[in-house]
Amino acid sequence: MRKTSLRVLLASVALLVASCSGAAGGGGGGGASGEQLGAAPGKDDKLKLVVYSKFTDREFNAVTDAMKTFSKKYPNIEIDHQGNQDDDKLTQSIQAGNPPDVAISFYTDNLGNWCQSGAFQDLKPYVDRDKVDLNQLPEAVRQYTEFNGKRCAFPMLADAFGLYYNKDYFAAAGIAGPPKTMDELFEDAKKLTKFNPDGSIKVAGFIPTMPFYGNLAEVWAPSFGAKFLGPDGKSGLAGSPQWKEMFEFQKKLVDFYGKDKLEQFKSGLGDEYSADNGFQKGKLAIAYDGEYRTAFIADQAKDLNYGTAPAPMSASNASMYGGGLVTGTIIAIPKGVKNPGASWELVKHMALDTDVLVQIANGIHNLPSTLASLNSPNLQKSPQFQTFLDLYGSGKLVTKPSTAIGDAHLKAVNDFAEKWVAGSVPDLEAGLKQVDAQINDALAQKQGK
Repeated sequence: MRKTSLRVLLASVALLVASCSGAAGGGGGGGASGEQLGAAPGKDDKLKLVVYSKFTDREFNAVTDAMKTFSKKYPNIEIDHQGNQDDDKLTQSIQAGNPPDVAISFYTDNLGNWCQSGAFQDLKPYVDRDKVDLNQLPEAVRQYTEFNGKRCAFPMLADAFGLYYNKDYFAAAGIAGPPKTMDELFEDAKKLTKFNPDGSIKVAGFIPTMPFYGNLAEVWAPSFGAKFLGPDGKSGLAGSPQWKEMFEFQKKLVDFYGKDKLEQFKSGLGDEYSADNGFQKGKLAIAYDGEYRTAFIADQAKDLNYGTAPAPMSASNASMYGGGLVTGTIIAIPKGVKNPGASWELVKHMALDTDVLVQIANGIHNLPSTLASLNSPNLQKSPQFQTFLDLYGSGKLVTKPSTAIGDAHLKAVNDFAEKWVAGSVPDLEAGLKQVDAQINDALAQKQGK
């Protein structure tokens, strides 16, 4: 649902860059390419606004209900919310000149592409005109909704990542609480692992391979203080002791299990977003995941006795305990919409209205993305969900860097991690140098260098 490979999208966006560069945004608004701002609709204006999102089922219904509150401000505007629309469909609709009036994406990975190409309109002129206070958004959230100083999206809920742990397994193993350091995570994983009589894994303390469930390089990196890009905007993984420490930790735990045993065990686990999720079924004692997992557990594994905690940190990064990765759903105005002023009003309503954000957060258990909504007395807070609220307000958030190559840099690192634990990379530093070259070549091509 929230993390997919977007290879096809990168090709689509490459075409979109060519078609959008220097072009006026048909009917435009947002100040892109010298367009005039769209005025807010009048109370009696009859309009239909089409909204694309990837929400489905329970989440789709909750978000649609929140959109209906827009009618209190504009009773004559009809909202046509179309779910299950992925980023590729969104990009294709903009290419074809038939975009939705408002676009909602689960991913920030491709924001750089959309901003640079003009596929998403620049919202700064609207922000300036309406005197929107961006300080109501945490700094890291402001970062992942703009690219190279261009604000072409707003957050609409956020995701933070931490640890989920099985309290019954911890008690049985005599472990008092969740690990705070990577060394503790390693030792706890060994204590919590159970083997069958034939030596196969019955319960894994913690699965260290990636990509797998919430195990992604971008989720792990904040625990080690590892950066995807340096100050020069280039990849420098091979020269980073933080990345080396991360990959060596990963390999050490894989070696404890044995990679063949681990792969066999993983093959028997259910899909990440199904009721057969390994943590929900008691097959994993510890797992990385986002706050939205609390909703899935409440719906699919009501009897699971679990706790949540911040991700553990490496010894050199201990001061960042209590923080971690933040990303989230974004909302924007595509190039070419017919009524940009009305689109902007809906964006503001969904992204900045405290009651709306709290309503959606309560419905789908995502984090509300403004500080006011975070502190609303109407926000429902289970003890497990409170962990992620604390993370969001910690001031220690780290986000993924937006680039003009979309998620290609993230995919390159995750692909490497998979090969590394499989034993097909004999030299860690040499392997990381190859990843650096791959990413930097892609960045240079995009920048025409």
